[in-house]
Amino acid sequence: MLHDPGSYTPPLVIDEIKLEQDEREVLRRLGGAIAEIASSPVHAQKAALWRRLNDLDQERPMVWINEIPWHEMNVDDELTLRCRGAWARELETGLRRTIYQWRHMPADMVVNPWLDCPLAIHSTDFGIVEDVDIVRTDSSNEIVSRHFKVQIRNPEDIEKIRMPRVTHSERTTGIVYETMCDLFRDIIPVRKVGQTHIWFTPWDYLIRWWGIEEAMVDMIDRPEFIHAAYERMVDAWMTELDQFDEQNLLSLDGANVRIGSGGYGYVSDLPKEPFDPLHVHPRDMWGCSNAQILASVSPEMHWEFAMEHDLRWMNRWGLNYYGCCEPLDRKVGLLERIPRLRKVSVSPWNDMGRIFSGIGPRWVASVKPNPAIFLDAEWDEDAARASIDGVLDIAAAEGVSVELIMKDISTVERKPQKLWAWARIADEAVRAKRG
Repeated sequence: MLHDPGSYTPPLVIDEIKLEQDEREVLRRLGGAIAEIASSPVHAQKAALWRRLNDLDQERPMVWINEIPWHEMNVDDELTLRCRGAWARELETGLRRTIYQWRHMPADMVVNPWLDCPLAIHSTDFGIVEDVDIVRTDSSNEIVSRHFKVQIRNPEDIEKIRMPRVTHSERTTGIVYETMCDLFRDIIPVRKVGQTHIWFTPWDYLIRWWGIEEAMVDMIDRPEFIHAAYERMVDAWMTELDQFDEQNLLSLDGANVRIGSGGYGYVSDLPKEPFDPLHVHPRDMWGCSNAQILASVSPEMHWEFAMEHDLRWMNRWGLNYYGCCEPLDRKVGLLERIPRLRKVSVSPWNDMGRIFSGIGPRWVASVKPNPAIFLDAEWDEDAARASIDGVLDIAAAEGVSVELIMKDISTVERKPQKLWAWARIADEAVRAKRG
């Protein structure tokens, strides 16, 4: 349900959903498959393991795969869509992908014994629509090369960043919910879900409007300009969050919800007491932040031009996750300033000994194995196993709780079996570390 504040998405307006009989049969069959998968007690067991991990009481490391190159995954037509209508095809896509991942690369994924019906929430976003040139090497791949055109050059351009307005179409939500309940009656329950975890990353969008080289130079030449623009970005996110809260549009994310750039949010410390189940607030949820573009700057500049501003956001949440692809092994001192920090992203660009020594038993390490392993001309299971074991051994020596999150997978060279094998190898590796 996360939106892209660098673009504009029109509000979802649905007056009626018409399904042909064959489409109903397809969707009901897939819903039945989800219900059968979710009926296994293993999902409650996995949820308990994730909870122990996030409670800093790890029984064993956990494994999950996301950001999958789905355009390369179709085997035996498992992902081939049969529905024709846009709404039905979107629903079918999600169901088929869940079933596929469970069959071939489940690792520690959890499947809910219900289907989500997202509320029809709309945000006007942050005012600037990115101006970008796109180059594709594969028309079926959602990952593209982009060249962003600079739109923020001078202080007066900061005014282009607007405060968003959030609305909820109860009519559209009702139509979708009633359709899903009717469709899956006697098969699997349907639950309404509001805005869950929010990916807060001002720098990721600011550089699309500013330019990377230009922003780096302005940190030296025009620091107050950078501060003013970044603070306005934080204002926009805070304005949006306040509206989610005021309109009672938030839903708990301490469950089967991705947190930050990592794994699931199951945790005992959320929601916070006193808790009103009829109105979820930010204090009942996970927050996150990162500043990937500042990977090479000093800790002092990372603090000044990102994290010090981000504290306004991170102070709102019950627990926090920090980081994504930026190495943080030389910036552990900054992490200590984050309120209620629970998880830290550990990308492949870290010195693993240094980062695990800094994390120790006080935070969960959200480790991102390098997906470049899938580009090797010959798939090497021994190399994959050795890489995973090496990371887990270093973490164990420092008493670090670990989740392995394979993500950012641009390609598996149209050999999905590589990813299936990695999931199996990782699962074997973490089970060997139990206890």
